[in-house]
Amino acid sequence: MSADAGQGVSGAARPAGAPRPLAEMPPLPLRGLLTDIDDTLTTEGRLQASAYRALERLHQAGLRVVPVTGRSAGWAHMILKTWPVDAVVAESGGLYLARDAAGRLIEVTHQPPAEIAAGRAALLALAADLIDAHPGLAWASDNAYRRVDVAIDWCEEVAPVAAPQVEAVIAALRAAGYRARASSVHINAWLGEFDKAPMALRCLRERWGIDAEEARAAWLFVGDAPNDASMYEQFPLSVGVANIAPALPRLPMPPAWITRASHGAGFEELAERLLAG
Repeated sequence: MSADAGQGVSGAARPAGAPRPLAEMPPLPLRGLLTDIDDTLTTEGRLQASAYRALERLHQAGLRVVPVTGRSAGWAHMILKTWPVDAVVAESGGLYLARDAAGRLIEVTHQPPAEIAAGRAALLALAADLIDAHPGLAWASDNAYRRVDVAIDWCEEVAPVAAPQVEAVIAALRAAGYRARASSVHINAWLGEFDKAPMALRCLRERWGIDAEEARAAWLFVGDAPNDASMYEQFPLSVGVANIAPALPRLPMPPAWITRASHGAGFEELAERLLAG
């Protein structure tokens, strides 16, 4: 992060401690919005009509919109084809999907697909062993549609698994040389060095010629969980929906502002604030 990355475009210093209420966010001359999906746009696993409408209104107002998610390449394909968005960063930064100048869908992975496939086979085998060893865990239902990472369900379509089990699985994956962490619904694991923020910045640069300095000055990120940490570190214009509160002590850098409402309603609150500004 650059030395002045903690300064918003209004010139106000970014809070060093707890995030400020969203009501204190000044008008921002934004060019784009980066948003997490699970428990940021969604509520109890559902994208409610009002949250989708808020997303659509922001896009209609002229903002580029890019979801940045741990969800699969398959989800990203559907989202780009059907939602009012301009690109999708998926699998925790393992890839992004966008459209080329002719409007055709393109997929960009963090390294050549053949190299990814070669390393992923062993990861799938280890994940299968860990699921067998920890009752209650299961393959994430979108795992078949992933290109880069592997997802283990710990609370989305299974009864919530105790935190010590989740932590033990993450520790085992890391001990084997993989990167791993928990989102609000899955344990994600992968081989290689990538994360949400580097791929988001790469997407903005490659698709629209937006360098990192411009991205940090004119793009806002909204999220809800520790797996958004790299986004909060790289984007000083940042918001957490209210359900991020329990995770704040685990974030190296907190969001600059926080909504009153949680989940999708918090996203709607942010949208109203941005549209009013």
